[in-house]
Amino acid sequence: MTTIHLAVLVPLLPFLGAVAGLLLGRTAPRFVRPLAVLPPLVALVLAALVAADQGGGRAVDAHTELTPTGSVPIELALHIDGFAALVAILVAFVASCVQIYSTGYLRDDPRYPSYAALVSLFTSAMLLVVYSGDLIVLLVGWEVMGICSYFLVGHYWETPEARAASLKAFLVTKLGDVPFLIGLFALGTDAGSFRITRILGAVTSGGLDHPTVTALLLLAGVAGKSAQFPLHTWLPDAMAGPTPVSALIHAATMVAAGVYFIARLLPVFEASRAAMVVLAVMAAVTMAGSALAALAQDDIKRVLAYSTIGQLGYMTGALAVGDRGAAVFHLLSHGAFKALLFLAAGVIIHAAGTNSLAAMSRMHGLRERVPDAYWTMTVALLALAAIPPFSGFFSKESVLGAAEHVATGNTSHAPGVAGWIVLVAGLLTALLTAAYATRLWLLAFRGRGTEAPDHGRQPLTMNAVLWVLAVPSLAFGGLAYRALPGWFDGRDLTPTLLTSILGTGLALVGGLLTYGAWQRTSAIAARTPAAPAPSFEWEHLQGEAAAHPEGDASLVEAHALASQGPADRDLAHAPDPGRLLLGPLYRHAATGFHLDAVYTALFVRPVQAGASLVRFLDREVVDTYVRGAAALPRVLGAAVRRAQTGNVQTYVSALLAGTVVLTVAVVLVATGA
Repeated sequence: MTTIHLAVLVPLLPFLGAVAGLLLGRTAPRFVRPLAVLPPLVALVLAALVAADQGGGRAVDAHTELTPTGSVPIELALHIDGFAALVAILVAFVASCVQIYSTGYLRDDPRYPSYAALVSLFTSAMLLVVYSGDLIVLLVGWEVMGICSYFLVGHYWETPEARAASLKAFLVTKLGDVPFLIGLFALGTDAGSFRITRILGAVTSGGLDHPTVTALLLLAGVAGKSAQFPLHTWLPDAMAGPTPVSALIHAATMVAAGVYFIARLLPVFEASRAAMVVLAVMAAVTMAGSALAALAQDDIKRVLAYSTIGQLGYMTGALAVGDRGAAVFHLLSHGAFKALLFLAAGVIIHAAGTNSLAAMSRMHGLRERVPDAYWTMTVALLALAAIPPFSGFFSKESVLGAAEHVATGNTSHAPGVAGWIVLVAGLLTALLTAAYATRLWLLAFRGRGTEAPDHGRQPLTMNAVLWVLAVPSLAFGGLAYRALPGWFDGRDLTPTLLTSILGTGLALVGGLLTYGAWQRTSAIAARTPAAPAPSFEWEHLQGEAAAHPEGDASLVEAHALASQGPADRDLAHAPDPGRLLLGPLYRHAATGFHLDAVYTALFVRPVQAGASLVRFLDREVVDTYVRGAAALPRVLGAAVRRAQTGNVQTYVSALLAGTVVLTVAVVLVATGA
C-alpha cells in the first residue's frame, strides 16, 4: 500500500467510525466503545507510517479534479510535508487519548454514543485540514469542526451555560469565517487554483494582486478559529462542555487549525510586511491579556482556557517573525501538556465535586485523593511554565529565540518591529504564565480546611491516559529540538542563551512571587471567619455524589456546572494570590477585561434593536398591507352574500329589472341619444 493510500485512510477511518457509531448507537450499544477507540488508534498507526515514509524529505503530493467549475477548479489534493506528517500524528494521538479517557469519564452518560461519534467526526475533520492540498477541501474540514464544536460544547444542553456557550462559539467563529472565505476566493482567483502548491508558486512569482488585503481577510478567520484577540471570547465560555472535549479542542483540533493554516501559507503573509506587524500585535495582545485574565479566574477550566489562548499567542508570535518551525514545534509540545492539563482537571473536578479553585483551596487532602492527577498535572504545569527540562521550555524558547533573531535585524523574513513586539510580550507572558500555573497548583493541591470528599477511585482508563501524556510533556522538547529542523524548513530550534536566561528567570520570579503572595493570603484567610454553610441544593448534590462514589465523572462535572454557589461564597475568603498580585486590576481581569460587555454594547444590542425594528415593520406595516389586500375581497364578498336570499321571486324580479335596464341602454345607444 502506497503512502498516498495510507494518507487517505488516516482521515477516512475516524469518519467511518463516526458514521458506524451513530448508526449502531441504539441498536448495538456494545459496539460503540470499540468504534470510538479503534479508528483513531489505527489512524495514529497509519499517520506514523505516513510520517516514516515522508521522512521530512520531499513533500508527498497527489491530486485529482473533483468537479469542473468553469473557472478555478476544485481538486481532491494531498500535500504532506514534514509539518503535515507530524501534526497528523499529534491529532490522532490526542484524539485516541481523549476517546480512551472518555470511556471511563462518560461511562454512564446516556448520550455517550452521539458524543463519541462527534469526537470521531471532529478528529476526521482536523485530519482533513492537516493533509488537504486544496483550500476548498480544507474549508470543508474547517467548517465541519465548527459544527462539531457546537454540538460537543452544548453536550450538557440542560444547563443554560452550555446552551449559551455552544451558540456563542458557533457565532463568533462564523464571524471570522466570512472574511476568511472571501480571502480564500481572492487567493484562488489570483493564483488560478486553490491548490496550496500553486498558490505558493504564485506568491513566489509575485502573482498576488492585493497581498495585504488577502492576508488580513485570512487572519480574521484564523483569529476566530484559534481564539486570538479580538475573537477569543468564545473559548473560555466553551468550558461548559465535557472536559475531554475541552482537551480535544485545545490540544489538537479547532484552535490549532488556525495556527497550522498560517504555517502552511506563511509566504502569503510574508508578502505583506503590514500583515506581519498586525499578526505580531495580535499575538502580543493575546499573550499578555490572556495571561492576566488566567491569573484571576476561579474556574479551573477557565484558567486553562485562557492559558490556551496565551500559548496560541506564542505560536502566532513565532509566525509573525517568520519562523513556522518554532510555531509548529510549540504546537506539538503544547498539544501534549495541554491535553494532560485538561484531562487531569477532569479527574480533579470529579474528586472535588466542584470546578472552583476557591472551593478547592478550602479542602484538605485533595492531592491524596487523586495521586495520579496530582503528579501528572504537576509535570504539565511545569511544562506550561517552561521550566527546563520539560518540553514547554524548549518549544517556548524556540519562539523567543526566533523573535530575538528578527529584533536584532538578523533576517529579512519579518519586520524588526514585529520581533521586538513578540519578544517583549513573550517575556512578560513567561512571567505571568508561571504565576498563574503556580496559583492553580497551590489552590488545587495545597488547600486547608475540611477534608476533601471521597468520590472513589477514578477508572483505570482515565489515570492510564494521564501517565501516557505525561511522557511527551516531560521529554518531547528535549528529544525533538535537534531532529525537528530536518522535518521543517531547516531553521535551528536550539534555545538561545539570552532568551533562555531571561525567560527561565522571569518564570522563576513569577512562581516565587505567587508563592509568597499565597503564603500571605493564606495567613489572612486563616484569621478570617469561616464561610457560610453551603446551601441545601449544594448539600444535596454533594450527598448524591457521595452516595454514588463510582458514578460517572461527567455527571459530577454537570452538577458542578449547574451550581456555582460554593464558588461564589468561598471566593472572597479564598487565599487567592492572584487578587494580591493584580490589585485593582483583578476585578477587570476576572471578567476578561469586559470585552463581552463591550461587544454586547457595540454589536449585540444594535443587532437586537435592528431585529426589533424589522419585526415591528413586518408586523405593523407589511402585515397591514397584507391584511388590507385580504379585507377588500372579504367586504365585496359580504356585499354579494347579502343578495343571495334564496327567494326565487326576488331572483326573477332582479332578472327582469336587469333585462329592462339593458334593453333601454341598447335602445339609447342605437338611437344616439
